[in-house]
Amino acid sequence: MSVLRGDLADPAGHAALADAARACDAVIHAAAHLGGDAVAHTSDTLRATRQLLDAMPPGQRLVLVSSIAVYDTMRVAPGGTLDESAPLEDAAQPRDAYAAAKLGQEALVRDSGRAAWLMRPGVVWGPGRTWHALMGFRVGPLFVQAGSDGELPLAHVGRVAETLVRAALTDPGGVKALNVIDDDRPDRARFLSAHRRAAGWPRAALSLPWPLWLAAARALRPLGERRPGLLREPVLRARLMPLRYPNAALRAALGGADAAPFETTLQHAVEAAP
Repeated sequence: MSVLRGDLADPAGHAALADAARACDAVIHAAAHLGGDAVAHTSDTLRATRQLLDAMPPGQRLVLVSSIAVYDTMRVAPGGTLDESAPLEDAAQPRDAYAAAKLGQEALVRDSGRAAWLMRPGVVWGPGRTWHALMGFRVGPLFVQAGSDGELPLAHVGRVAETLVRAALTDPGGVKALNVIDDDRPDRARFLSAHRRAAGWPRAALSLPWPLWLAAARALRPLGERRPGLLREPVLRARLMPLRYPNAALRAALGGADAAPFETTLQHAVEAAP
């Protein structure tokens, strides 16, 4: 194994990147900006992807790590199913900079004409990162969470890595999108209870039903950009709306299975945290 360090967005590294790509059968592309900075996404997500595609030899398979953030939950009903058939965000009016960048990444890959997997993980979690943004928000010692209906689209980091390797070894037959989500998907009440037992937090929580969150977001709509993110309906629906996240397409295409129930995996993650 050899390691090549560099900035995918830097044109100066193109030759070295092309040499490295020629020595591979497939490429797993996971590099991107993770925040909401549109300028950073232009460089670290979009320009980096464009240069990687240019450096790859013709016919080489690509596995892109995208995100379920590309789906438009404004067009999915509460309690509905979000799978690969769900509508995508409008690239002309995306929900936020992150969704825009992931849509842009996928468009670049589709336009490249090469065989590719568009892998869309849910909430990637594991040792050192067992909490996530799909629960609610903290007010001092109290955690305010969404109601317990619906599933959490969790994706354990180890299982995500295994899935990406399986994809790299499998011909997608063109461009194929798959949601990467665990088999065991707890609702918010089960997640909170398990996290409290394993990690001791949060000690106090207040659960507010989904209709109340939605009513608050709509009532505060006249405030425009002055609202916190969770009180903007598109963001609220993407993070807290109760939904189902089946992974049948993933298992049918690439196989695999959870090695243990969620609670067991969570306990191991807490114990293994650095």
